[in-house]
Amino acid sequence: MSYQYPSSGFPGYPGYPGADPSAYPPAGQQAYPGGQYPPGGAFPPAAGGGYPAAGGYPAPGGFPGAMPSYPGAPGYGAPGQAPGYGAPPGAPGYGAPQGVPGYGAPGFGAPPGGYGAPAAGGYGAPAAGGYGAPPGGTPGYGGYQQPPSQSYGGGGPGQMPGQAPGPVPGGFPSGPAPGQQPSPFAAAMTATQGTIKPAANFDALADAEKLRKAMKGFGTDEQAIIDVVANRSADQRQKIKAAFKTAYGKDLIKDLKSELSGNVEELIIALFMPPTYYDAYSLYNAMKGAGTKEGVLIEILCSRTNNEIRNIVACYKTDFGRDIEKDIRSDTSGHFERLLVSMCQGNRDESQNVNMQQVEQDAQRLYQAGEGKLGTDESSFNLVLASRSFPHLKAVSEAYARISKRDLISAIGREFSGHIEDGLKAVLQCAINRPAYFAERLYKSMKGAGTRDSTLIRVIVTRSEIDLVQIKQAFVQMYQKSLSSMIQGDTSGDYRKLLLAITGQ
Repeated sequence: MSYQYPSSGFPGYPGYPGADPSAYPPAGQQAYPGGQYPPGGAFPPAAGGGYPAAGGYPAPGGFPGAMPSYPGAPGYGAPGQAPGYGAPPGAPGYGAPQGVPGYGAPGFGAPPGGYGAPAAGGYGAPAAGGYGAPPGGTPGYGGYQQPPSQSYGGGGPGQMPGQAPGPVPGGFPSGPAPGQQPSPFAAAMTATQGTIKPAANFDALADAEKLRKAMKGFGTDEQAIIDVVANRSADQRQKIKAAFKTAYGKDLIKDLKSELSGNVEELIIALFMPPTYYDAYSLYNAMKGAGTKEGVLIEILCSRTNNEIRNIVACYKTDFGRDIEKDIRSDTSGHFERLLVSMCQGNRDESQNVNMQQVEQDAQRLYQAGEGKLGTDESSFNLVLASRSFPHLKAVSEAYARISKRDLISAIGREFSGHIEDGLKAVLQCAINRPAYFAERLYKSMKGAGTRDSTLIRVIVTRSEIDLVQIKQAFVQMYQKSLSSMIQGDTSGDYRKLLLAITGQ
């Protein structure tokens, strides 16, 4: 069921200044709040129903309370609840905090946890935790969320975005259906969110004093250190480091290393590295000495933006005195080497526009380069996956599923093996749903006997200010357990405390 908005346009809601009383709701129905609309039931239709229909959004219980009227009401949420984010296309949201624009069709507010308003084109109507969720809410992913029992992939004809034509083992929540172009508002709705925010009323010198006091004398006050580093942004930590040297004439990192050990030391030192340097440092260590940590190369080079990659390449040269492309060529080979060299150019198309004719051509090209022939034309896969934009690759994945009746990730698994398979899959997974890719990395770092602590630390640190909120949501959706509960079971001591403080329990 969908709501029909008055032809006179928005505003047309009772209580809003300038509303057309005859436009909404239809004749014979009572106005909100307290009235009946849609016909046959009060809003929400029934407990567990919510909007737009029984069994729909939001979560069981529907929208609490009655809808307040303008002026003076925060959006269209219930009294005392968070403001709504809905707005007609092109218009700002009403009651949205800090000028956040509204997305899509007029919304009906959001209780804490945030339930996004449905919108034409299928943007912003996920289950519990929609796009545009207010602070504290958990945003959804890729258009519509699905129950864990369903597979995730491209939307087939007549299906909801994110619903695959058939089971897609190991798939990822998807986005708009093929042919649907995200509007600027839809792009804004997919904005990511970190668990760490810059601290208000920040005082670098005061924090430097706290850290000095925590390390001074006999023993170390680890909790005091955790309280500072887990609640400051990367930029603020750099200022604390500078203030520490100014105040005490000592290097904070050296002092921390002398007081800490093991995984908690690695985690805290990583937090005090500038993000670009930490990525370059991780790549350098992945290729230094005997052996190569190919998973680190894939994770960083296949998931970063062009600007991030260019900065990493420059930092690698400046701080380590080495050429990253030469190191890649000396440490890897074959098609995997070519993919990584392509990645470190930082020249991927990053436009948000999707040309569906080009999408169909690329889908056919990949089919003919793999399943449609004897053998595999690896260069075609490299060309498409290394140069096309992520929105384009998502659409290619959906088009490929229609052509071959098999999803593209599975096709890559059939045509490739080893590190090149892992690399191509990583690119495609990041295009379909980047948070889900990192959720998988975190899960695998803790799954089974032992913990791959360096991977766990690296992902938590590098995504803490970018999209760790979405990664946590994807983790629950994919594995039916929370990230914090898995960290709780796999780590211990101050290391566990700091990880949980960063991820936000």
